[in-house]
Amino acid sequence: MLIKIKEKIDIKAPGNVAEIFQKILAAENEIDRDKEHFWAVGINANNTIKYIELVSLGTLESSLVHSRETFRLAISKAASRIVVAHNHPSGTLSPSEEDIKITKRLVDAGDIIGIKVLDHVIVTKGGFTSLKEQGYII
Repeated sequence: MLIKIKEKIDIKAPGNVAEIFQKILAAENEIDRDKEHFWAVGINANNTIKYIELVSLGTLESSLVHSRETFRLAISKAASRIVVAHNHPSGTLSPSEEDIKITKRLVDAGDIIGIKVLDHVIVTKGGFTSLKEQGYII
């Protein structure tokens, strides 16, 4: 599912990404708000968002994520880089082992196809965590 972008948005820091997705989650119905969402954000060479896609809508505790779906739109829309993000309905900001594995897998896949993964941001109502800032993405 693509999310419409009504204005030009530049990504300068993980906080920009977190703010976008906190707003998106707040606009959803309460039932879906309590599910884990996984998004991919296509970014051009000027760090401007080309698209925002909901790649996976999961359950309270997990979301199925695969490189194939994550990069599908990035390839077709010629995005030079992506940021991925997901929410933790539990409110926990710490990345799980699965979050770290997915991040490494996406970075490796991006390296192969030539689309850089800039960051993986975990979003909650009260804050965010950047896996790049934590050293999981170089």
